[in-house]
Amino acid sequence: MPDWLGWWSTADYDVAREVLHRGFGALYALAFWGALRQFRPLLGERGLTPVPRFVARTHWLDGPSLFRWRYSDRLLGGCAWCGVLLGASVVVGLPQAGPWWVPMLVFLALWWLYLSLVNVGQTFYGFGWETLLCEAGFLVAFLGSHDVPVPLLVILAARWLLFRLEFGAGLIKWRGDTAWRDLTALDYHHETQPLPGPLSWHAHHMPRWWHRTEVVGNHVTQLVLPWFLFLPQPFPSVAGIAVALTQAWLVVTGNFAWLNWATIVLGVAMVDDGTWAWLGGLAGLPDDAAAATAPEPPLAFVIVVTAVVLLLVVLSVRPARNLASRRQKMNASFEPFRLVNAYGAFGSVTRRRDEIVVEGTLAEHPGPDDWVEYEFRGKPGALDRRPPQVAPYHLRLDWLMWFLPLGHPAGWFEVFLRRLLDADPATLRLLGRDPFEGQAPRSVRALIYRYRFTTPEERRRTGNWWARDLLGVAVDPVQLPRR
Repeated sequence: MPDWLGWWSTADYDVAREVLHRGFGALYALAFWGALRQFRPLLGERGLTPVPRFVARTHWLDGPSLFRWRYSDRLLGGCAWCGVLLGASVVVGLPQAGPWWVPMLVFLALWWLYLSLVNVGQTFYGFGWETLLCEAGFLVAFLGSHDVPVPLLVILAARWLLFRLEFGAGLIKWRGDTAWRDLTALDYHHETQPLPGPLSWHAHHMPRWWHRTEVVGNHVTQLVLPWFLFLPQPFPSVAGIAVALTQAWLVVTGNFAWLNWATIVLGVAMVDDGTWAWLGGLAGLPDDAAAATAPEPPLAFVIVVTAVVLLLVVLSVRPARNLASRRQKMNASFEPFRLVNAYGAFGSVTRRRDEIVVEGTLAEHPGPDDWVEYEFRGKPGALDRRPPQVAPYHLRLDWLMWFLPLGHPAGWFEVFLRRLLDADPATLRLLGRDPFEGQAPRSVRALIYRYRFTTPEERRRTGNWWARDLLGVAVDPVQLPRR
């Protein structure tokens, strides 16, 4: 390899390349599988917020998308299946076995197809992990295949992504809510997070000193360790391992779609091959690594990667300024292709958990006992139902239901109630259980309850995970006009 290319590539991150390729390939396959199951009833031709209407009132530069040219539910299905198959091909390593441009084209296709979903997905795709998947997919496209050495510039860009992801989240917490500064945030979070998981009840009832430890650990991981990413090894490896471990705790105590898993993939990718060999030696594993001379990268590969990284450097100016701003934006994109973004989560902690409960009835003149609840797949409902583990799968309807009591605009909810009155099969498949088994109810309504986890004593006595108190009626009974 020419001396002038010695700085450009590295033989220390072969494992990292595999982790980034296969990890994000799996997350793309999962995300597109979710689109197959949820996009059409939420955003399709008869969805709650149809894409054709959205496209008609917005401009291409507001969000470039394949579906601005044409949208149909059939085209959506074809694109989603392509995404599933392309992502799965990366997981099994097919594109990586070819020339350097093959995985590049595969990931650019994944990026463009998913960007096309996100940019017309409106509120149902308005989460930080959507943008993260777009940015990461574009970045790892330029890692090359097994035929070329790992570009050091792309590894450094991945460090910059993880830095913004973690440091941005840490800053938004510290700036946004006194509960993070007085170490009380985790007194509430496990109970009030959007979709608690199977161990959230147990995490909530840990001692207060443990909750303080959780918050301190969060601050260290998100505000201190990210700076290690800019130091020589082994500091980035230490930071990456710490990030992966703390994210694993979030995986087992909540449901945040693929946010935690994407962060784990990035964290593990910070570990260099030497550290993996050292860890393997501690575990008593044989060192089978053989020294190999890195192949010389083709000039075209060098030019493409260098140009892309220079573009990312230019696009990083506004996200970097955002980190330094006291008016820091959370989960923001500064250009329509979502190549370099701002991240953050839980800048404010909800102290109480209010839930919208949707009910229906077959009675023409219902009494109090005639109303039956619809059961959602993930969000709290029945008091004796243990919170399920759904992540890294993303239940978009359930997540949006969490925002309703917080006062977020939700014109889609009125449409959702009408779909229930129609007993629309596609909408009902988004739910965990239809109490009417496909029969159209006469009326539906929405109540608002204050939910809380039961105490250990209440749990032993009743078997319930939740307790609740009725606060009032969110939506009065509605029914279809008589024909």
